[in-house]
Amino acid sequence: MGISRLTDVESNLEFSYRADVETGRLVKGITEMQLREYLEYDATGLASLVSAGEVTAVEMTRLARQAHDEVNPRINAVIEFYDDAETVAGADTGLFNGVPFLRKDIGASEAGRLQESGSRLFKGYRSNTDSYYFRRARNAGLRTVGRTTTSELGMSATTESVLSGITGNPWDLDRSAGGSSGGAAAAVAAGITPIAHGSDGGGSIRIPASWCGLVGLNPSRGRVSGGPDNQDASFGRSRSFVLCKTVRDMAAALDVFSGPHPGDPFIIVQPNRRYVEELAQPTGTLRVGIASTKWGAIDLDAEVLHALEATASLLEEMGHVLVDFTPPYKSSDYTRIMLAASSIFARSLEDNARAIGRAIDSSTVEPVNLKHYEYGRAEQIDPRELHEALRKMRFQVGEAIQGFDILLTPTMPHVATPHRDSYCTTNATISAEEFKAADAALCQYTGVFNVTGQPSVSLPLAQSLSGLPIGVQIVGRFGDEATLVRVARDLEEALPWSGRRPEVRAGNNSKSAEL
Repeated sequence: MGISRLTDVESNLEFSYRADVETGRLVKGITEMQLREYLEYDATGLASLVSAGEVTAVEMTRLARQAHDEVNPRINAVIEFYDDAETVAGADTGLFNGVPFLRKDIGASEAGRLQESGSRLFKGYRSNTDSYYFRRARNAGLRTVGRTTTSELGMSATTESVLSGITGNPWDLDRSAGGSSGGAAAAVAAGITPIAHGSDGGGSIRIPASWCGLVGLNPSRGRVSGGPDNQDASFGRSRSFVLCKTVRDMAAALDVFSGPHPGDPFIIVQPNRRYVEELAQPTGTLRVGIASTKWGAIDLDAEVLHALEATASLLEEMGHVLVDFTPPYKSSDYTRIMLAASSIFARSLEDNARAIGRAIDSSTVEPVNLKHYEYGRAEQIDPRELHEALRKMRFQVGEAIQGFDILLTPTMPHVATPHRDSYCTTNATISAEEFKAADAALCQYTGVFNVTGQPSVSLPLAQSLSGLPIGVQIVGRFGDEATLVRVARDLEEALPWSGRRPEVRAGNNSKSAEL
């Protein structure tokens, strides 16, 4: 009997079958996984194949490289695919056993790897710190195979920099992938890896998730440690997590990355059970606050409002109680907080530049960030003022929303913007004050929850008439990611998004416009 190729019903992988010489029985042996198969799985699904011995971690790394080589020249999402990617270490077990992973080029670090923060100021810099985040990633079986683009110093909601260029949105190359985790989002949406590291200090996970059609959670303050050297970053406003395809990957990532470490300033309430177990728990009846009006200077697009209202109607059909509520804070207060942080930003940038022996000027820092630095040096705001402004906003928002179990808001007021919009740190014509005001307007539904520390997730629940993704945000009580997991699961089951594919995707041979 010769070798035949059949398809395994459960995994949808092709295997070779040969006749055993002694018994005459068919013996199954895996053939190489194809790129089209790799693209169909989320991270949890790929890990299960590795754990079952049906695919190897090295094989998946090769597929990730193949996807990268095919699609990255068009989207410019990955700035480095490691030369030694196939030998990257990772546990041989874990929730993400063998799954290729990508690191955002700012925030959580890998010792010995380049970390340039999207800036010429740090070009060639290698971190000597192995973050708790990437230790947990390796222990969970993730294989980090490269770095993704970010806006310079993570300061913009678009991913365009002098150092790395423009990152294109796989749904429309003429539009932004969002920021500052735009490279991570574009890479996952285009199929290079099924999951990637991101960080969020004002919407930097949720914005690209919304514009690229992904699941993007910003966990509660303190849920994911920033150690060993960056605990409770930016006064608790910034957290690391992931961008991914499915709610079950989000839940698994919470199990992987959650947990306190020595040096963390406080220990957040721990979950009653593993987050993946929440996927099988009932949601119950929730009181839901609906944000159907604008919270900042930018008007809410009609298609985004329609997506919000459709989601609200669905939640009502599920038995939840819906109540409209007005903006819980003033956009101008958020702008003042961002400007008040400029003094700390300036001192931190000076310390880092001094440590690597480089100057801060127009040859190393982009125009808006240079103005932001100069503003911070000139203002010299007392840190106590920033602490008080943050405290007031947390109190104000807390009082306004205390009667709700979850909030339902748009993630962004509109769909992805065209490249080289005025909101970009390379724009030399705008001041630091104008940039921060524009940031507050664009991030009107996201940044406030970085201040309050509440968990919030963007789900790809709708599309515009032109086919662009529209994210809807669910916000939970502080420390209550479990409810978000259950609600997100319900919405994913009711409005599945797995069948949607961007035009520019690995394995898609159709022509697409170049950047």
